[in-house]
Amino acid sequence: MMIDLSTSYLGLQLESPLIASACPLTGSIESLRALRQAGAAAAVLPSIFKEQVEHDEMEIVRMLDFWALSSPESADYFPELNSYNTGPAGYLDLLADAKRHLDMPIIASLNGDSLAGWIRYAGLIEQAGADALELNIYQIATDPGMSGASIDDTYVQLVQVLKRELRIPIAVKIGPFFSSLPHLADAMVRAGADGLVLFNRYLAPDIDLEDMRFIPALELSTPDELRLALRWIAILRDNVQISLAATGGIHSAHDVVKSLLVGANAVACASALLSRGAGVLTELRDGLESWMREHDYANLEQLRGSMSMKKCPNPEGLIRANYMKALTSYTPSV
Repeated sequence: MMIDLSTSYLGLQLESPLIASACPLTGSIESLRALRQAGAAAAVLPSIFKEQVEHDEMEIVRMLDFWALSSPESADYFPELNSYNTGPAGYLDLLADAKRHLDMPIIASLNGDSLAGWIRYAGLIEQAGADALELNIYQIATDPGMSGASIDDTYVQLVQVLKRELRIPIAVKIGPFFSSLPHLADAMVRAGADGLVLFNRYLAPDIDLEDMRFIPALELSTPDELRLALRWIAILRDNVQISLAATGGIHSAHDVVKSLLVGANAVACASALLSRGAGVLTELRDGLESWMREHDYANLEQLRGSMSMKKCPNPEGLIRANYMKALTSYTPSV
């Protein structure tokens, strides 16, 4: 039996649901080519951070100021900043090269906590040929005067503004820490978002006990982390008309199957690629096909969302009942 793995994500037609998520392996043409050969149906380039964009713009301001002070006539050789192509030019070159040499959708990624620098740079990304843009929003509320609603508004307003400026689809990669994720997702849809990526891993720092300072700490995801995305995709699938991608904890073909069953349009892998190499994509694709054949599924549409909250046989397992049963049924080993 022929298995059809094709899917639609952000309005893009993909040959399979397997996406290489933003990570160092998507940062060069060579590794992107290897990911494609191993079975990636699309790739998200590493994130450009708002701070990088702002740093490059400030460097150009300093350069213009220096030349203006040293030789007034030389200022004519420099364009006005508002029309100058500032920002990490290498990223745009990578994007353009990927579009020329690879036959899969290339999704750019911007990471920040505000609109600063994003609007203009998003336009440059679109001009360079990106098929879509993933907004990797990372905002940590530290001000007691900032309400949860105001943070939600920040996300929604960012999508609204960028949607007015861009023609390419926009996905929003968010974390799980919201008072009402369904309410935010609905607001995102109304703002024009084309997709949600669940979930961003908000990497928390560790403490260096000798230097007494916070230090960055990164650990690759584990399969257990996927359960959070499975729950929320199952809840959101029937309530919002938007593409949904699962990420964080995709390590096996069973993880891919579970994500599709709850309603994901695509799955995005990073940690599995970093720990086992591009070949893991071939394993995931072969395993997905094998499972579908064994369970008599001919295409993804037959299985997608069959375990969403409204379609699964025990929707109570997604909410409070699961919490109670997990605690009361646990048996200590000692």
